[in-house]
Amino acid sequence: MSFRIQPAAPARPNRCQLFGPGSRTALFEKMATSAADVINLDLEDSVSPNDKDQARANVIQATHEVDWGNKTLSVRINGLDTPFWYRDVVDLLEQAGERLDQIMIPKVGCAADVYAVDALVSAIEAAKGRRKRIAFEVIIESAAGIAHVEEIAAASPRLQAMSLGAADFAASMGMHTTGIGGTQENYYMLRDGRQYWSDPWHWAQAAIVAACRTHGVLPVDGPFGDFSDDDGFRAQALRSATLGMVGKWAIHPKQVALANEVFTPTETAVAEAREILSAMEEAKARGEGATVYKGRLVDIASIKQAEVIVRQAEMIEKI
Repeated sequence: MSFRIQPAAPARPNRCQLFGPGSRTALFEKMATSAADVINLDLEDSVSPNDKDQARANVIQATHEVDWGNKTLSVRINGLDTPFWYRDVVDLLEQAGERLDQIMIPKVGCAADVYAVDALVSAIEAAKGRRKRIAFEVIIESAAGIAHVEEIAAASPRLQAMSLGAADFAASMGMHTTGIGGTQENYYMLRDGRQYWSDPWHWAQAAIVAACRTHGVLPVDGPFGDFSDDDGFRAQALRSATLGMVGKWAIHPKQVALANEVFTPTETAVAEAREILSAMEEAKARGEGATVYKGRLVDIASIKQAEVIVRQAEMIEKI
């Protein structure tokens, strides 16, 4: 283990992030009463240029008037390559209620992008005397973003989460696909004349997880575009969870339950994790550094794996 201790990620439920356009106020109450852990009110891609000002005003009003319960309330601002983002930040920080928890920054390509937003947010917080320090989430959705993913993960102490935005990422990389997440028709291997489909997002997800875990940030899988394909969503989410991601976006309400199902440890997994911890405690009492559990070796590394599952389950129980 490195002399530098790997920092822990924020201890907050993040199994599902439910998105809704800031221009559609009729959705806000439904989102607030959903089972999603994080609500992302969107000012970016789902809002037309002519509706940006009104959507921003709607979101600000919603921070004051809607009961968001104990959910993390996040707002996705417009990209730094647009004329809208600075007004998003200024109006949100000057006018939104203290209930606002987080700003999501899209299309981050380098650490300087995060620095620019951080500087503006910090100045407004100081000027307005805001009591709650706003957190950040960034979206990796470009070749530059994945190339600089580790420096982005270390860019600001405000950074709590990082997501993969598959659609823009695919476009930036020049990938031959119009799919958003999931396996792709032409991305397969052949063996004995049979096709086996691989996961084209795997390497980018793994890079994001490694950067996030190095710097104490929550790694999150982004959207799955075909909301009629429950099995495809579940398969993508299971792969993401196995890689170490903590949750996934929902772009349709029906995806919330699917994400929560996958990213909530099962009772069997939690029970086994607790049994492993108990077995290791007994081994330590005997002066042993390892023991056998159900026919397999468990050791100090097994403790760390089991603790992740138990901590996650205990956190979710408090919701």
